[in-house]
Amino acid sequence: MDLKDHIRPVPDYPKPGILFYDISTLLAHPAAWHETIERLAAIIEKEKPDVLAGIESRGFLLAAPLALRLGLGFIMVRKKGKLPGKTIPYSYDLEYGSDTIEIQEDAIKPGQRVVMLDDLLATGGTMEAAVALLKQAGADVRMAACIIELNFLKGRERLAGLPVTTLIQYDD
Repeated sequence: MDLKDHIRPVPDYPKPGILFYDISTLLAHPAAWHETIERLAAIIEKEKPDVLAGIESRGFLLAAPLALRLGLGFIMVRKKGKLPGKTIPYSYDLEYGSDTIEIQEDAIKPGQRVVMLDDLLATGGTMEAAVALLKQAGADVRMAACIIELNFLKGRERLAGLPVTTLIQYDD
């Protein structure tokens, strides 16, 4: 199955000149969604993770069913102020400004093997920050995985040394 056939390109979203790759159509197609989960599960299980981490919010859509499929726990990486209890924050710079992401303080035990997940790898800034946050908390981040990668934005380069797997790539 060609998963690219189930991704809807949306021109000029969220602003003029941007081509948005919408996974809603993939999620709505049971066979394509199942194939996506199975392909990623086959790759991820080789890393023998203890837990999967997903980046808010579309990363949750990927990491939660994969964690269930692989019999693993799931950790949410969220924007500041969205998680109850004590959290570990990580601030990072964006193209225009900065942002902070967090995990719950007790989400990771030192040395746990983690695979980081999101729906799309673009410039890599948020993924890089999420990996740094997990490492700061003591995690052994084994790899990053996404459904889609926008090769022309070179986000993979920001994750130097970390294996990255994506199922669909776009070159422009």
